[in-house]
Amino acid sequence: MDSSHPPEQHAETRLVTSGRDTKAQKGFVNPPVFHGSTVLYPTAEDLHAHRGEFTYGRHGTPTTRAFQDTLMALEGPQCAGVGIVPSGLSAISTTLLSVLKTGDHILVVDNIYRPSRNFCNGMLARYGVETTYFDPLIGAAVETLFKPNTRAVLVEAPGSQSFEMPDIRAIAEVAHAHDALVIDDNTWATPLYHRSLEQGVDISMQAATKYIGGHSDIMFGTISANARAWPQISEGIRLLGVCAGPDDVFLALRGLRTLSVRLAQHHRSGLEMARWLASRPEVTRVLHPGLETDPGHAIWKRDFTGASGLFSIVLKPAPQKAVDTMLNTLKLFGMGFSWGGFESLAIPFDCDAYRTATKWAPGGPTLRLHIGLESVDDLKADLDRGFAALKAAM
Repeated sequence: MDSSHPPEQHAETRLVTSGRDTKAQKGFVNPPVFHGSTVLYPTAEDLHAHRGEFTYGRHGTPTTRAFQDTLMALEGPQCAGVGIVPSGLSAISTTLLSVLKTGDHILVVDNIYRPSRNFCNGMLARYGVETTYFDPLIGAAVETLFKPNTRAVLVEAPGSQSFEMPDIRAIAEVAHAHDALVIDDNTWATPLYHRSLEQGVDISMQAATKYIGGHSDIMFGTISANARAWPQISEGIRLLGVCAGPDDVFLALRGLRTLSVRLAQHHRSGLEMARWLASRPEVTRVLHPGLETDPGHAIWKRDFTGASGLFSIVLKPAPQKAVDTMLNTLKLFGMGFSWGGFESLAIPFDCDAYRTATKWAPGGPTLRLHIGLESVDDLKADLDRGFAALKAAM
């Protein structure tokens, strides 16, 4: 075998070895955190030509380069570039502003992250971009919604509250036939478990605040794009002036190094908890595509190599006061937004007020759970106490 072309390494290895240059780092394993704005040029000629590996702090530093190289290695050979932005919502807004213009039309899956919907209905509408929402289970029939000015399709697989699983491959085939870009919010699985750029997606975004950071202590977003879309994303980032702070970049890079072991535990614990909850008399349904009984399981099994710790449950009908009593009883499940950290979380939600292409009628109160890295036996005991409080408050 030609040693100059080694076989592609496993993702776990790429996460540990990519973006590291110990010689340049004076032997240290991790790159230093570069706090800097001004980059000095050695000559006037270099200054006039903007010639140099780095030109200005907003455009990148050795720390951001290390993170980008590592994430590119994880995304796979279809990835032409990675943009770094200060939050997950910034990844969404920067992407949409980079690829859309006044008079364009975008198709958006109806189970999209609500702030994404707010951005489409708010700023994009003010800029003259039309949005049409579609059933996440529509598959190739999405073609009926295309218009001559449809420029992009935005999907989220699965939706981060109701967990329907769109068929990205079928949607991408239709979109590309209409010369439209496919944009995927890939926060739930990360490119470790879902390399969406290899499945027809042109732009894969993440709220790296979640699993890449992994410790509930940063705000961060990433935008990965293929060769077709990267020039637009790169230009958009430059024109909008978005960037992430150096300390958050370092923490995100540190999080990437341990992503495989953390996500594997979230996967195992999440599925165990989902199966346990499916057997509970208080629960009508568990919304988790990794379960064999879930309507999206076949697509998940085809396109994903794992699941994260985030899913939802539908309780049997109960008054809100009783559900609140249950939540107030929990000790290990905190109540708070976001997810992807080491801690377990539980929040109530209701999609009915903002779903427009589909009807949300689950048949009972719904809770979104994030299964953290605690013992599943302790988490079961915590929920058991919560269910007892729910029953007593009925």
